[in-house]
Amino acid sequence: MLGICNGFQILLESGLLPGAMLVNRGLQFICDTVHLRPERDDLLFTNRLARGKPIRVPIAHKEGNYYADAATLAGLERNGQVVFRYCDAAGRASDAANPNGSAANIAGICNRAGNVLGMMPHPERAMDTLLGSADGRLVFESIAARLGRR
Repeated sequence: MLGICNGFQILLESGLLPGAMLVNRGLQFICDTVHLRPERDDLLFTNRLARGKPIRVPIAHKEGNYYADAATLAGLERNGQVVFRYCDAAGRASDAANPNGSAANIAGICNRAGNVLGMMPHPERAMDTLLGSADGRLVFESIAARLGRR
């Protein structure tokens, strides 16, 4: 199951993934292109991505600030559930590269089984270089490859 943007919020609110979305730091709607660092390359959603190699995808949200308490964040890290982090073009996660204030620069997480992914950025809006980036295709090509479609 893949939840993007509001779909990620639904996964959080339904309890399929831990945490919550808060209003962006700065309290403004953000529409921009950001870099994401894949933390996993072994999931249904990420097998065509290179772990640690940034991809460029758009964001468009006002409530995209991922929040979880310290114990939940520690569990996500310990269990390898952080899938994407906001980063700079070199792959460095920093406050400056975090557009919305998300805890630990988190842009996407999965459940412990790795078969539910929630992410705030929009890979479906980065499918062709005419759109500014084709990096989002890698998420969907990963799914297709694992399902035997390519």
